[in-house]
Amino acid sequence: MRIGIFSEAYTPYISGLVTSEVMLKKALEKQGHEVYVVTANLESFKYEYDEKERILKVPGIPTGIYDSRFTSIYPVRAVNKIKSWKLDVIHSQTEFAIGTFARILAKQYNIPLVHTYHTMYEDYIYYITKGYFDKSSKKLIEYLTKFYCDTTATELIVPTNKIYKLFKEKYKFEKNINIIPTGIEVERFYKENIDQKKLQELKKYLKLDKNDFILLFVGRLAEEKNIEFLIKNHKELVKKHKNIKLIIVGDGPDKEKYEEYSKSLNIENNVIFTGKTKWEDTPYYYHIANVFTTASKTETQGLTVIEAMASNIVPVCMKDEAFQSMIDEELDGLLFETEEEYRNQILRLYKNKKELEKFDKQARIKSDTYSSKYYAERVLAVYKRAIKEKQEENRFGLISKIVKNIKEKF
Repeated sequence: MRIGIFSEAYTPYISGLVTSEVMLKKALEKQGHEVYVVTANLESFKYEYDEKERILKVPGIPTGIYDSRFTSIYPVRAVNKIKSWKLDVIHSQTEFAIGTFARILAKQYNIPLVHTYHTMYEDYIYYITKGYFDKSSKKLIEYLTKFYCDTTATELIVPTNKIYKLFKEKYKFEKNINIIPTGIEVERFYKENIDQKKLQELKKYLKLDKNDFILLFVGRLAEEKNIEFLIKNHKELVKKHKNIKLIIVGDGPDKEKYEEYSKSLNIENNVIFTGKTKWEDTPYYYHIANVFTTASKTETQGLTVIEAMASNIVPVCMKDEAFQSMIDEELDGLLFETEEEYRNQILRLYKNKKELEKFDKQARIKSDTYSSKYYAERVLAVYKRAIKEKQEENRFGLISKIVKNIKEKF
């Protein structure tokens, strides 16, 4: 099968979405399929095509939002190249410019379109509007989402039941919705695949003591991730146990703000900001931790939670439907709703090493259900169904055309 993945971002850009796209491409290629990627060029305003990796980068203008680019919705130079691929299916990963390009191509060349809806845009509106025009903005988001997904996509994929309910109950979506939790290359995070010498070097670099109890957050440093919650409560944890440290891995628009906040609380020695890390180094940060934690309520799934579980690290997460679909509470992870509950869960694991180890083992077992191979097989089944639906649609269209011609003659 010839598959085209269309997305706003791809390597070397680092994000949960990019991680899932790279993983899906590799997993599908292992099964013998040809996978092509169409994305925005985040490094320069150039048209580039990597023949070996089958990656086409379309020129774009920086939007000012993280590292994203605004590209043409129909880059003419790219069309002939994509046409030569003779794609069996297009898989779009975005609703924006590249996603619109995917939609146009799918219609123009009669190719089935599968779309994965990754982002709960309604959760992000407040950070843009600050409460102004909130209701009208949500209606606009709803209209655009339904227009893109309902009128164009042959099949829709969502990672969690949280988004499924949004489409079925609120948006009244009529087409098929496939709940497929995004997979990762879980083997990359397994303890047995970690270079212990490199791990010790990282601990030394971060000036960690063997008695330190490490809490870890990995992700974009922005308001919607609710990192301020973690820092604020860390002050209370440090009052009880000075060896509890919070390591925050990632970069983003609010990094300096959070650094200043930790200093204002006089806990800068217990809150470590690493900044952006290399893709290949990410697993090592999980393996220096005792607990992975997040207070975000805007996730559609949260791939970092799966990465933590694959690393034998117990996740302690805000009680949100996205995380509840991934974690079996009291078996392979813990949830909280209030600040007090969060601190109590952390202190509970700090004081009970045996319980921590029990959770860690179960977390590793759970992570296997999110393997790249399993994910690719489920997505592939959706591709096949989309192709079959398009063929039936074409046959029905042909029959309708014949009947119409007959009526016109007689």
